[in-house]
Amino acid sequence: MAATIAKRQSNRWPALLDAAASQFAERGYHATSMRDLGAAIAMTPGAIYFHVASKQALLLAVYEEGMQRILDRVEAAVAAEREPWARLEKAVAAHLEAILDASAFARVVIRILPTDAPEIAAQLKELRDRYESRFRRYFSAITLPRDRDIAIARLSLLGAMNWTPVWYQEGGKSAQTIAREFLAPLRALAGIKSSRGRK
Repeated sequence: MAATIAKRQSNRWPALLDAAASQFAERGYHATSMRDLGAAIAMTPGAIYFHVASKQALLLAVYEEGMQRILDRVEAAVAAEREPWARLEKAVAAHLEAILDASAFARVVIRILPTDAPEIAAQLKELRDRYESRFRRYFSAITLPRDRDIAIARLSLLGAMNWTPVWYQEGGKSAQTIAREFLAPLRALAGIKSSRGRK
């Protein structure tokens, strides 16, 4: 472990991570070879293996970085908010901003599923679950009618959020507006008027 950490402290590691995120996002995980990565960053495959043991390990590192970036954005957005519905709306908007900013890391997290890399599926799923646990916390603070399944509501919202990059056009509605519209049906179920005043 110490040796791996020492290797990753090399100034080539951030560039390798960026290149891997870009290649995985553009080509897809399976279509990207270590030779492709080396060509993108002017490194030999052997030099890449000095930093990371395998392509799976590199994907895991990209995934972890991408998840952390989204999480940091969400937690910063909700840090000062105590009202449950407003906190959930800010979390949704921050998530959307993170995945709509064209970041290769975010695209890897959204597009590559744990089943795409069976050898590390458990670790990828753990990273996703760790992130989604934040939304479980935010959802646990809101009140929906007893005959509504809050788990399905939460998963439906996450699915809609993560599908947004497919249809979103740059210059369109703001993340705040989309977040408000995503939550409008849930607010209606709870008998709460939608928030106003944001684009």
